[in-house]
Amino acid sequence: MFDTVLLPIDVNHPESWENALPAAKRCAGENGEIHLLGIVHDLGSAMVSSFLPEDFEKTAMENLKAKLGELASAQFPDGGKVETHVAHGHVPETILRIAGQIDADLIVMASHPPNDLQTLLVGSNADKVVRHATIPVLTIR
Repeated sequence: MFDTVLLPIDVNHPESWENALPAAKRCAGENGEIHLLGIVHDLGSAMVSSFLPEDFEKTAMENLKAKLGELASAQFPDGGKVETHVAHGHVPETILRIAGQIDADLIVMASHPPNDLQTLLVGSNADKVVRHATIPVLTIR
């Protein structure tokens, strides 16, 4: 079993956690802790950011934190060992950074079925995490 399991999810897309969360629970066992991570994506362009409200990032992070809390309460009704984290940035880099900060010993994440053209052009977040992680990564489809 693993002591600290990081589960990055997108609360707006249940496919990012419906199968991965039960796997994370099994990997953590009774004594391990699960860390749910929600990420507000980095828009990557000052031009795009200029069209958004001034407090967009702060509001997005507050909303995400609330949604993660609701999900944690629903999925861990007994108050199991779960913590929620909200971060902002490039998804793979943020997952790896948070894994290091919490001293995770496993990352569990969903991976969508490959789309050859999309994967060729941009790659997948799970692929990038697997490639650069220094700890085990369990990808779930």
